[in-house]
Amino acid sequence: MKALINNVSAGRNKEGASTISQQYVKNLFLSFDKTWERKIDEAWLTLRLETHYKKDEILEGYLNTINYGGMYGIENASKYYFNKSAKELDLAEAAMLAGIPKSPANYSPIKNPKQAKQRQAIILDTMVKNNYITEKQKNDALKEELTYTGTLTESELNTTMYYQDAVIKELKSLKSIPESFLTTGGLKVYTTFDTRAQSIVEESIKNNIKDIDKLQTAIVLMNPNNGEILSIAGGKDYNESEFNRVTDSKRQVGSTMKPFLYYTALENGFTASTTFNSTKTTFVFSNDKTYSPENFGKIYPNKPISLAAALAYSDNIYAVKTHLFLGEDTLVEFAKRLGISNNLKNLPSLALGTEEINILNMMQGYATFANMGYKIKPHFIKKVEDMKGNVLYEADENKESILNKSNVYILNELLTGCYNKNFINYTYPTCYSIASKMTKKYSIKTGSTDTDGWIFGYNPDILLGTWTGYDDNQKTSSDDNNALKNLWIDIMEKYLEDKEETWYEKPNNVVSTLADPISGELATKNTKNATLFYYIKGSQPNYENKNLEDSMDVWKEVKD
Repeated sequence: MKALINNVSAGRNKEGASTISQQYVKNLFLSFDKTWERKIDEAWLTLRLETHYKKDEILEGYLNTINYGGMYGIENASKYYFNKSAKELDLAEAAMLAGIPKSPANYSPIKNPKQAKQRQAIILDTMVKNNYITEKQKNDALKEELTYTGTLTESELNTTMYYQDAVIKELKSLKSIPESFLTTGGLKVYTTFDTRAQSIVEESIKNNIKDIDKLQTAIVLMNPNNGEILSIAGGKDYNESEFNRVTDSKRQVGSTMKPFLYYTALENGFTASTTFNSTKTTFVFSNDKTYSPENFGKIYPNKPISLAAALAYSDNIYAVKTHLFLGEDTLVEFAKRLGISNNLKNLPSLALGTEEINILNMMQGYATFANMGYKIKPHFIKKVEDMKGNVLYEADENKESILNKSNVYILNELLTGCYNKNFINYTYPTCYSIASKMTKKYSIKTGSTDTDGWIFGYNPDILLGTWTGYDDNQKTSSDDNNALKNLWIDIMEKYLEDKEETWYEKPNNVVSTLADPISGELATKNTKNATLFYYIKGSQPNYENKNLEDSMDVWKEVKD
């Protein structure tokens, strides 16, 4: 009643009040949203629970579902911390574990032993006051030196629970699983989880962004050929924040929208050499509406640049001109073709990723490039069986061909430009700072807004998407963006370190020609940093008005 009065006075859901029964219901059946609808559902389900079960039974269920610092349920926690069953715990051990659920991030005895000890003392004091133990028993328990068998391994305590929550969310969405099975148990759920991948993600978070205060992340590592999600991190530490930014958030995607735009450009006759003039520009529309995008750092070449250069530098002026040239509906329709479910608006700024999209939805789009044109569905669950082994659900990993392989190949080659030293000119390509860490070839696209940083990158074997930002939408810094790049390359390189390098087979109708990386013109012996560009046969720059001998000399130099 006090919470209700305070909420009405504040005009919002400022605080809540929950009995153990209510918390148990919330853990089993409901979300953690602070809404009146959720609270009403909670009250109704709690009433039904207390009508059908005794208090000891409710307490038993509650203790077997709550979080003890990454271990769920008292039996799991007892075995983890003390290598014994819960019924074998002594007073000191039981009081220590009983103190954890109030704040698992703060009262884990392995992570914060001092605070955990203080919490244990509060538990024991309360037991004395309620005549459960004597003062002497309390003092003996406080003096007892506890030894913990568990260790604070990253895969156990920091982010693995994000994956488990994602599995449960997907399980609840499967129409072939009877609802009664979800509430009564009796299911065998086989997932796509990769322990090694999760460990790599954990270590990279620890090494790159763990110490940046309040900076959060969303990470997805996926097999682009069948949609199996191997690892995720919905935040830096599940014990500090259970909000899963992989499954439950949408953010502005920035320039990671541009590969979708440029694929449509390739479909409509653009080539790697197609140029637009990039200079500070104000676009004027009907009713005198204007739009004035800016390049990062307000750096402009003030001359025509190639599509290849525009991707390497993530040039915004080139992107908006392409978007308007093709027609604003073109990008909207292409996103739908890839399976991006947002109701995107056909705005000039769409090319710069001003729409908010979930990371899993973006992964589905990028997977289509990573697997050479096939539409797949990202998923956490491979198969679900009942206790008798009957298959209730099996993931559909069939692929639908939706893109032209030749254009996909060309785009994938274009997306290697962001770390190619040949593009160092009036500015640097976007990922050049991590080029020295790369031992393999990748297609990569970065994206940033004032509040978000993104990288999606892949090769034929693996697709990695990463986001960093702040939950309160504070602006990100250059240090945050550098940390994101190092996070991405550390995960990718570590995951692939024991695997042979693979790349895409060039389609028969794709040809390569050396070109000037900035202008896109056919290279001659006077061209600096001549770069291999790829084209649909017949669309490459021709030798008209060029010195054929000069061009052949360039080829000879490269060959030598």
